[in-house]
Amino acid sequence: MIEAFISGWQRSFDYEGRSSRADYWWFVLANYILFAVLFVLGFSVEALARLAFLYWFASIVPHLPLTIRRLRDAGRHWAWLFISLVPLIGGIWLLVLLVQPSVTPSGLPL
Repeated sequence: MIEAFISGWQRSFDYEGRSSRADYWWFVLANYILFAVLFVLGFSVEALARLAFLYWFASIVPHLPLTIRRLRDAGRHWAWLFISLVPLIGGIWLLVLLVQPSVTPSGLPL
């Protein structure tokens, strides 16, 4: 999990290549855990509440290219990211796309 989290931050501006399901979901899990810890601690220390907000905002930077690489790994075009803008069903649809298995460059599942 730590390796995927560090790799996600190191590849923050890398929109090329692919990211496996494990890389994506370990990064997301570590990201949510860190944010939750900062958020909970923010109730007792106001500065940590601000830090939690700044972290949440900054985490958009690595999450966007990671999501694009994950969609590419699942055999989808990066523009499928915009499906999340569709009210009610869009976020669920994107989630389904993100949990799809990896495909080979020829389009066959691994």
